[in-house]
Amino acid sequence: MRILILEDDSNIADGLNAGLNQHGIVCDIFASGRLGEQALSAAPYDAVILDLSLAETDGMEVLQHWRNQGINTPVLILTARDALPDRLAGLNASADDYLGKPFALDEVIARLHALIRRSQGISHAEISFGQLSINLNSCSASLHGQPLNLTQREWLLLQLLVTHPQHVFSRAQIEDKLYNWEQEVESNAVEVHVHHLRKKIGTTIIRTRRGLGYQLGEVP
Repeated sequence: MRILILEDDSNIADGLNAGLNQHGIVCDIFASGRLGEQALSAAPYDAVILDLSLAETDGMEVLQHWRNQGINTPVLILTARDALPDRLAGLNASADDYLGKPFALDEVIARLHALIRRSQGISHAEISFGQLSINLNSCSASLHGQPLNLTQREWLLLQLLVTHPQHVFSRAQIEDKLYNWEQEVESNAVEVHVHHLRKKIGTTIIRTRRGLGYQLGEVP
């Protein structure tokens, strides 16, 4: 899961980033409304956390621009403007959720998970394939009832494949979901993560589509 954060308060942005990272969520942060406006067209984000008081432009203008461009990525407005007229204006401008500051990190995470599940047509946080179960809320997985000890990126890769079981992902698409713009990506990083998941879950869990990429395979 990769999230775009538009927040001009560095303390809040850093706190969100640290907290979301601990829950297996990759983040990119922009303080500038204009830069953030462009970022959503440049990477495959699962959701956006949007402050309304941004440098250069107002967050409502950014949201309106995205919707006018036909970009339907789920947007959670997170702002100090928490009066009823502000909340109504944000939701009527096609925001998917609205939360005032100060906030509890656990609530932000729960709302993000709910928005993303809804956008992907997933009704439950628990998903099972045979003896493999994953919990989208707790970012955990188990096989035959035994917890799997996964790294953050192994979890992100498994989550991506399980939530899109029919989709074949190229290496570049997987990298875009597992890494933000500031992180260096080794040339064989995806292959390494695939190898480790196969060792922990079984060689058939990920199917290689030669020349195309990777797809969810069969659960042992």
